[in-house]
Amino acid sequence: MIRAGEGASMVEQCIEGGYIGVGFGQDIFSAMPAKTRREDLAGAFREVHPDWSENKVANSAGQLFRFLVEAKTGDEVVTGDPARRLYYLGTIESDAEFARKAVDALPFRRKVKWVRKALRDELSVETRNTLGAIQTLFKLNAEASADLRQHAVDIAASPTDKPKPVEAAPVKAEREGRSIDELRREVVEKAQEFIEDLIARLDPYVMQDLVAGILRAMGYKTRVSPRGGDRGIDIFASPDGLGLQEPRIFVEVKHRPNTQIGAPEVRAFLGGRRPADRCLYVSTGGFTKEARYEADRANVPLFLVDMPQLRTLLLDNYEQLDTETRRLVPLTKLYWPIDQGG
Repeated sequence: MIRAGEGASMVEQCIEGGYIGVGFGQDIFSAMPAKTRREDLAGAFREVHPDWSENKVANSAGQLFRFLVEAKTGDEVVTGDPARRLYYLGTIESDAEFARKAVDALPFRRKVKWVRKALRDELSVETRNTLGAIQTLFKLNAEASADLRQHAVDIAASPTDKPKPVEAAPVKAEREGRSIDELRREVVEKAQEFIEDLIARLDPYVMQDLVAGILRAMGYKTRVSPRGGDRGIDIFASPDGLGLQEPRIFVEVKHRPNTQIGAPEVRAFLGGRRPADRCLYVSTGGFTKEARYEADRANVPLFLVDMPQLRTLLLDNYEQLDTETRRLVPLTKLYWPIDQGG
């Protein structure tokens, strides 16, 4: 498993460009390190970041060492796209290289032939839990690897295509010691992914109720369109609920967890909006690059909300949600000790 940047921010570029990379180390190395022994990498991290704990130095050096040295041409690799709830599977096709023009993104790269993809919703709870580990790069256990292969389809397949069974090959699991704070971040990431699982299972009409509930928690009064023909608007929100006070917010909700919204849908939604209107487009399947370009150049303010952003809005406003909305995604609070050991 190799994550495509913080929050999978580089996943589209990696899949389209046929590579995978890691972003940490760019403040230390301006080219491929002359020595790629684990202890040499640790020394470089230690020198540049004297405030880091030995545990953080060891983990950073260990993960970069795995990417540069331990990962081999021909190894299988998987990366995740949380916005589309997909995992992409491929094969490493090159040694590590340093991409000088990508210093702000993923400078250390390997070419990858991406061939298959698996829907997160098809995977077992155990596999989803494993894939939620916080490390940038780690080996999957045999069970998770087999589950991914079993549910993977061709990368060009539609979301409804069924996977063809693939015989699993055993893979050793590997974990390193981590601090309390690192464990906390792993628990938080896994919790966020499981919360997205709950959201993904909602009925499309119930999804509208969830979005309306979040807007009410933010201080707006809402009107949800009756089920059936919505005439292009699923939710209307404003301070007074009548639209006499600004902002007047028009909301479209598309609950298709594995299907991106394109530019034509965005243009259709914006049709007829007035300059003072505010627009919100919620798509649990995410948006294409063209859709985001369309939103950027729209004549009225338009905010696009994908699944991770919807989850963030839900959590940020959960304490203010009414009882009916909380029942849609029931959550409980967890307390965690503060790591004071550095």
